Amino acid sequence: MQSLKAVIGMAATLALTTPVLAQEVNVYSSRHYDSDNALYEEFTDKTGISVNRIEADADELIARLTAEGANSPADVFITVDVGRMARAEEAGVLQPFTSDVIKTRVPAHLRHPDDLWFGLSQRTRIIFYAKDRVETPPQTYEELAEPKWQGKVCIRSSSNVYNQSLLASIIDADGVDAAKTWAAGVVGNMARPPQGGDTDQLRGLVSGECDVAVANNYYFLRGFDGDVDGLTSGIEGIGWVWPNQDGRGAHVNLAVAAMIAAAPHPEEATALLEFLTGEFAQTQFARDNHEYPVVDGMAGDEGTARLGAFKPDTTTNTSAFSRNAAEAQAIFNQVGWN
Repeated sequence: MQSLKAVIGMAATLALTTPVLAQEVNVYSSRHYDSDNALYEEFTDKTGISVNRIEADADELIARLTAEGANSPADVFITVDVGRMARAEEAGVLQPFTSDVIKTRVPAHLRHPDDLWFGLSQRTRIIFYAKDRVETPPQTYEELAEPKWQGKVCIRSSSNVYNQSLLASIIDADGVDAAKTWAAGVVGNMARPPQGGDTDQLRGLVSGECDVAVANNYYFLRGFDGDVDGLTSGIEGIGWVWPNQDGRGAHVNLAVAAMIAAAPHPEEATALLEFLTGEFAQTQFARDNHEYPVVDGMAGDEGTARLGAFKPDTTTNTSAFSRNAAEAQAIFNQVGWN
């Protein structure tokens, strides 16, 4: 029989060699969807690791992370757009991390080339149009700048990160000069000064203020889910186009996740990040917010099925959205896109 001294010595050795998980992970998130609660509850049920979440605007969270520095309690940062994550990257609050699970599941073009972040879910930017007023809608983003659409386009402001990422992708695909020409053309075609969110652009089609609008797919699909004021009543009169199907494909943006540079619980953070690419989480993103999974082979929901199949842009690495973000904003400023 082992002596008490030997048992104590063995226990001490195990304590030094076996990592003890803190059983908690701290998340700063700019996703404001109640449906995400189910994700964290499932993760806790599966792992025993509790999730402490702080929600706020992405820029507020980045400012907080910057102020906290090495003393930040945050482990994971989640935001709804690559452009916002680029600001966190520039602030130096992220760290690269390697996960074979994530690399296997998430395609390379939806991951940062230096492993600073990866996509959780995909959102598509679609061209919508009024069926009763438009017989031949634009088939590409570039066509939105053509003179025949003068005074007919509703689109959000240049401060909107969705538009910033769209222009950043055009810079990557067509070059700076072509992107500037495009942005100037869209400004000349606006039916009204930019105002409101994506839903307001769709409302413009229903009200007759514009004939063509640009919005993310899920804003449109929400109009079928319930009574969205100014949209649901006229939604059957709205058609849609998957842009650039004969070229690079439709622009896809991402909800994005990353590990914080000062993460006090990196093992737990990795466990959560890998969980978010699993079947439960990917299905949840699709079912509850009409987003598209980032993992190949996982289906969307009935809402996204309504929109039909499309060719996404897989040639542009989404890191271009952050790399070209400053150039995109400069172009918006130059052409007077408010």
